[in-house]
Amino acid sequence: MITLTENAINAVGRFISSSDKPTGGLRIEVTDGGCSGLSYGLRLESSENTDDTVIDCGEVKVFVDPLSLPKLDGMSIDFVDSLDGSGFKFTNPNAVKSCACGSSFTTSDNGAPTKTCS
Repeated sequence: MITLTENAINAVGRFISSSDKPTGGLRIEVTDGGCSGLSYGLRLESSENTDDTVIDCGEVKVFVDPLSLPKLDGMSIDFVDSLDGSGFKFTNPNAVKSCACGSSFTTSDNGAPTKTCS
């Protein structure tokens, strides 16, 4: 299960309401790349794919593809608004190493080389 804090749900709701395209929910995915080997991807989508897991977070639906789900299971997403900047903060129990940027990580099964942020 993936959870979104109230701050994250409110932020996604703002993004959906200001979108010029019809939006069915938020896609969360894992892609290759980033300082630690894997990166989180977030984007608004009009609808889920047939093989997606759909998580209902009240006013926000979250779509996760079957390849990303094992790497994200148990993750919590918050939205932080501070003097240092605003953005999503990921707390992922599957990450064995994360980059200082907070959006790149390594799991024990992705086999990606460990890199450091510059």
